[in-house]
Amino acid sequence: MQRTFVMVKPDGVGRGLVGRVMARLEDRGLRLAGLRLLEVTPELAARHYAAHRDKPFYPGLVRFITSGPVVAMAWEGEDAVMVVRTMMGPTDPRQAPPGTIRGDFALTIDCNLIHGSDSPEAAEAEIALYFSPDQLVSRPRPEESWIYPPTSR
Repeated sequence: MQRTFVMVKPDGVGRGLVGRVMARLEDRGLRLAGLRLLEVTPELAARHYAAHRDKPFYPGLVRFITSGPVVAMAWEGEDAVMVVRTMMGPTDPRQAPPGTIRGDFALTIDCNLIHGSDSPEAAEAEIALYFSPDQLVSRPRPEESWIYPPTSR
């Protein structure tokens, strides 16, 4: 099983969409492994967005992610990173097809509702930023035999 990091950003929390996002991920067959409601500090934002530090949009990213509470989550499943990225849709919601989270709930790139890790390596690093190992739970779900056939395990 692969883990990925997902964050419902301040716009999604403020609009009351956390439950709908979580339901979509659960409905798809992913397992929740960690969950936190928190306010991102400027220091945490700087670590999270370190790769963008020299880009012109960096100050706006930090300002936005620190503007209100977020919900940080770790999810598990086969190819979880790719599955979540596909479910989120493109970064620019205007290009996101209906049926994706951004395509259904967002209109602008500045308020695009959700963040998801873009690689297994990024997922590992992002999960470590928001969770200590004792805050993560890995547990099989009884219905997984209907999600993952025995031949894929």
